[in-house]
Amino acid sequence: MHTTEAAFTPRSGPSLSILGVPFDNVTTSQTLETISSMIASRKPHYIATANVDFTALAMYDEELRRILLDAHLVVCDGMPLVWASRWLGNALPERVAGSDLVPKLLAIAEEKNWSVFFLGGKKEVAAKAVQKVQERHPKLRIAGVLSPPFKPLHEMDHATICALIHSADPDLLFVSFGCPKQEKWIAMNYKRAGAPVTIGVGAAIDFLAGHLQRAPLWMQTTGLEWLFRLLHEPRRLFKRYATDFVVFGFTIVKQWWLTRGGKRATLAAPHIPTPGKTQDVRLSSVAELFCPERLDATEVRVIEQVWMNSLEGQEEGVIIDCSGAQFIDSTGLGLLMRMQKRCRQSGKHLLLAAASSAVLKLLQMTRLNTIFTQAASREEALNKILNSSAPPSPGSARAEPLLLDWSGAVTTTSADGLWRGALGVLQNAADARSPVFIDLRKVQMMDSGGMGLMARLKDHATSRQILLRFTNASPVVHESLRHEQMEHLLAA
Repeated sequence: MHTTEAAFTPRSGPSLSILGVPFDNVTTSQTLETISSMIASRKPHYIATANVDFTALAMYDEELRRILLDAHLVVCDGMPLVWASRWLGNALPERVAGSDLVPKLLAIAEEKNWSVFFLGGKKEVAAKAVQKVQERHPKLRIAGVLSPPFKPLHEMDHATICALIHSADPDLLFVSFGCPKQEKWIAMNYKRAGAPVTIGVGAAIDFLAGHLQRAPLWMQTTGLEWLFRLLHEPRRLFKRYATDFVVFGFTIVKQWWLTRGGKRATLAAPHIPTPGKTQDVRLSSVAELFCPERLDATEVRVIEQVWMNSLEGQEEGVIIDCSGAQFIDSTGLGLLMRMQKRCRQSGKHLLLAAASSAVLKLLQMTRLNTIFTQAASREEALNKILNSSAPPSPGSARAEPLLLDWSGAVTTTSADGLWRGALGVLQNAADARSPVFIDLRKVQMMDSGGMGLMARLKDHATSRQILLRFTNASPVVHESLRHEQMEHLLAA
């Protein structure tokens, strides 16, 4: 199962959202401390090191945005992002570069006897990197090195790759396929691979091998490392960097404009209904929170822990009433994304109710309107949550399987809605001790997000001791699963 958002993650302050990407407010030392705790837990986690290119790509790649939302840790790998965080009112403490993080982790791994697996990169480059790493760290345990043939994601032999990694049982898995391919591979496979920590490291293997040269320290600290790389690889990087600067520069100004400061009103303490005293008994299993008029960095520091604690013990989820909210800054968005992540990880629902036009405009600009389920009113939000997990009606057949039909496109875009609907059926099945059959005959399209949804539902059902079967798979589904070596999902 997906581990609950790392409660052991030390932070310098509240997280924030930059162009819809959630960044954890951590230093390099805090990141290393978190990784150590993840390895000690022996449960699979994945970490993303997001730079400007990464953030610009996520603006138009919904699957990548959802992968970042679910990541156990997202660190800031770019000085322009650090500068942007200052403009947006919640300064990230420093750049946590993947190319700096990897050497530090290798040194700690040697000291703590962790094993390391390198995945990706050209075969000769990966071999050279391992040779140099072993020269620097002779006691380091190398669990394995694998450079699969270059293929599109859907043509890779995921089952064989994961089996090799799982059998090697590494503590750290470094994946170097380039963004966003490595992040999508990680999201699909990190559980099957089984490493306690999986990190997408981009060009770090090339740096370790000496195949690529790092910029001088003064260029790294002044945010000019991109220029150094551009001068060394102009044909490959010019178009990408030009696009990044236009997309990132324009949209960060739009986010700043929508989340700019102003005269701050005096705010009352946030209202959080107490279970048992609410006028609506249906709220006994739903946390109801009221967004203040200004959900900014100052307010988040006051209410964050109270909001996060409100999720504990609530069986169904949380409604955030946004009817009074007129202003949300990047830190407020960061809190909403943390709440959404926690709910997704625990199979609960989160709905934003009665959002004002100002809030809706901000969500649309940052592309987060596809991440959050919304309702026009508090009553509609409550009905959506409770109806999605309503118990079986009296007198219903207990031994019969519960049926669910999927049709059309089962993709990243539709995954959240299908997940919520399936969770309701699975809850009914748990109460009725019935199996669940999901019929796939009408599915006309399935991407990696859809296949990931199938895997998540299988994991969730298994953890609840529910028999879940996907039946009548269409040719499209068969072909998609075959390409990803995931036909096992169709097994009884």
